[in-house]
Parts: sequence; C-alpha cells; structure tokens
Amino acid sequence: MILRSLFFVFVFVPFMIVVIPAQAIINALNLPIWPVLPRLFHRLGCVFLGLRVTVIGSPAKGRPTLLVSNHISWTDIVAIGSAAEVTFVAKQEVGRWPLVGMLANLQKTIYVDRTRRAGTGQTAQAMGRHMAGGHAVLLFAEGQSDIGTHVLPFRSALVGAAQHAMAAAGADEVDIQPVAIAYRALQGLPVSRNERSMIAWIKSKSVWQNIREILGGPVKDVVVSFGTPQVLGHGADRKAITKAAEREVRTMLVTLNRGGALPVPQRSAPL
Repeated sequence: MILRSLFFVFVFVPFMIVVIPAQAIINALNLPIWPVLPRLFHRLGCVFLGLRVTVIGSPAKGRPTLLVSNHISWTDIVAIGSAAEVTFVAKQEVGRWPLVGMLANLQKTIYVDRTRRAGTGQTAQAMGRHMAGGHAVLLFAEGQSDIGTHVLPFRSALVGAAQHAMAAAGADEVDIQPVAIAYRALQGLPVSRNERSMIAWIKSKSVWQNIREILGGPVKDVVVSFGTPQVLGHGADRKAITKAAEREVRTMLVTLNRGGALPVPQRSAPL
C-alpha cells in the first residue's frame, strides 16, 4: 500500500495534471489520437490499483465494433481500458460523480438514462454515430455488476437499437465482439468465493467501501479475453447474436475461473 501511495503522489497525480487539459484540447479539436492518453491513464491506473492484466485475443480494429462484456467491478473499466481503445457505455449518474464524471467525459463515455424510455434510443444513436466512424464501444451487457462466478442474461435492447442507429449513420454492419473479464488470483493465490466480494461491487456495499477494499487489498491478477467477433448486418436477429455472445462470454468466464486456457479466437462469418 505504501508503494502504491507513493506511485499515486509522484506519478499518477502529476500525470493527470498534465493529461487532463491535454485530453480536453484533443477532444475539442476532434483529433484522431484521442484514445491514446485514456489508454495510458488506464495502464497507470492498473499499477495504482494493483491490477496485473493478462490479455487473451485482441479487440477488433478498423471497423465499427460493439464489445459486449460481463461486469464485476468498477475496476473492469481500468483493466479493459488498458487493453483496448474503447468508449464505454455507463449509467447517467456516473457523469455527475466528482472527478470520475470529468474523466469519463474525457474518454467520450456514452451515458444511458435508465429512468426514461427514450434514453435507450438516445444512447443507441450516440453509440451508432461513434461506431460509424470506425470506433469501438464497450457495453456491459448484463446491465449490472455481479460477483464474477457466472454471467447474467445479456440485454439485447441496446444491441438492437445500435444496429438501427448504425444504419441511420450510414454503416451497413457492425462487429459484435464478446469480452470476458475474470479475476483469477489475489497476491498469486486463487480467488475464493468469499474473496470475490472484496473485488465485486455488490449492492450491499457503498462505492466508497468498495474503493477502500480495492485500494487496501492485495495485487489482483485479471484476465481480459476478447472472443470471436460476429458481423451484425442490417436485418440480422439481434436477440440471437446477443444470446450467442452471452454464451461465449459465459464459456470464457467459466474456463478462466477454473484456471483453463482459451484458444485464440478467429473471425466468424457474417450473420
């Protein structure tokens, strides 16, 4: 903890002092290099939070991509952000959190208002515009975080809405890529079920309690696994492709939790 505190004071804070205004300028000028600094921020964040990230596979690049992932903790964002240049979809209240909201905005986070029916459509339009430019958006498709032992059903509403938004933005198809994140070890030892509550952001804990446990806890070995991209074209069955992505994420998570190895994914044929 002492080393992490020193790293935060002498490395992380000076980095943010320089990078925050620089990223604001890059975003204002709409420069294509905007993902570079956020990814470096997440990599330094992994050091500060004690996350040792192993990456399996690779994110799809150079084409519109919607990554759909399971969700365990707010540290998922830091781990995945260190491995891929993505824009995240988050609940609207995140944008109002002190400092966190500012950092999320600098990474062009797309917000969804769960209290309004029109919120899904507006979010999908923002996702569609971003992906139509050849960028990647990551959606925690369960709609909530879980303890990390299994995968909750994926919600297909935003996938389908994004599909229509993509067409409206002038893109014919989008890659749907499953992503699994698994916390496999604490200080080099396998994570027990009870210890998972020290990592996961569960409803019985406040965000501040969870932050204290993460910062005061041991080094965490995290695996981010990118699955097989599937092409979602106009008129394709969004429920079927969302279900297929859910099954692949579940298979990857179970394998990783059991200490197994995953094959390198290959691109699938269009659906």
